[in-house]
Amino acid sequence: MTKKDILSFTLPELEAELTALGEKKFRAGQLYSWLHEKQVTSFAECSNLSKALIERLDAEYEIKRLKIIRKLESKLDGTIKYLYEFPDGERAETVLMSYKHGNSICVSTQVGCKMGCSFCASTKAGFVRDLLPSEILLQIYESERDSGRRVESLVLMGIGEPLDNFDNVMKFLTLLSSEKGKNMSLRHVSLSTCGIVPRIRELANMKTGLTLSVSLHAPTDEKRNAIMPINKRYDTAELIEACKYYFSQTGRRISFEFALISGVNDDAVTAKKLIKLLRPLSPCHVNLIPVNEIREREYRRSEKVREFQKLLTDSGINATVRRTLGADINAACGQLRRDSVSKNDKL
Repeated sequence: MTKKDILSFTLPELEAELTALGEKKFRAGQLYSWLHEKQVTSFAECSNLSKALIERLDAEYEIKRLKIIRKLESKLDGTIKYLYEFPDGERAETVLMSYKHGNSICVSTQVGCKMGCSFCASTKAGFVRDLLPSEILLQIYESERDSGRRVESLVLMGIGEPLDNFDNVMKFLTLLSSEKGKNMSLRHVSLSTCGIVPRIRELANMKTGLTLSVSLHAPTDEKRNAIMPINKRYDTAELIEACKYYFSQTGRRISFEFALISGVNDDAVTAKKLIKLLRPLSPCHVNLIPVNEIREREYRRSEKVREFQKLLTDSGINATVRRTLGADINAACGQLRRDSVSKNDKL
């Protein structure tokens, strides 16, 4: 018998499960607290539950765990990069970062990615499957357990496209923000998308409070089509209209990620086109990213990052350069999984 994934149940769902077992509704709240506040790894640790209930839970449900396959810790800034293995043997990456304001974690939402962005390592080993709500959540729990650090904020910016795994990601956010669970405000969450327009609009209507981060990387269809296949389905104009809608519904400033690639999108003409494109979305924020160099592409980091930034800020567009963390461990997502797959690593 396949056991049920108990960490993926919301509190109302867990109440329904336990009442179906003949338990009082309040027992679900007790169990939920054990699972998500205390983050137990076995039902035997739930000391205020009866022995009979614990035995029933053991028989019908499982508390999933992730296995650390590789762990790299930066000597420069303490960033930790994990390669986690899920119960079925698939793997994805998680990065734990420390800032002055607290600890932040970058989690994966899929095993691999379908989107095919030409500069991204995450898509190179291919797409396998979506991650379950519990598997996204466990990246936080296991990282907290291993590092001894408490996570205060989160970015959905690891392997995978979050809006391509929409239902599981939304359920994960429900679990994350539950008062009886991790209780993280979704205002401390940033969700990065390459631009799945219908889902952006759906997310806007949900008014979750999270920050929308859009991977733009080019201001025109010609350049965006060449590096981001999603633009052939939802072009730049459609994406910008969806972003306007998101801001109108939520009042949340949108962040645009722009990876600067030498000789591709780092010239003054591109900057001026970007300014024209984003001016109607003011106030917005542009996060300039020195592109992560990968073996399969000859893209190189731009030397014009500060010049590009100045052109934006002088025009009134708020623009910052992303701080590079974990540079000595290649902390950008996708590389560990890709190497693991290519080497058929079974450690």
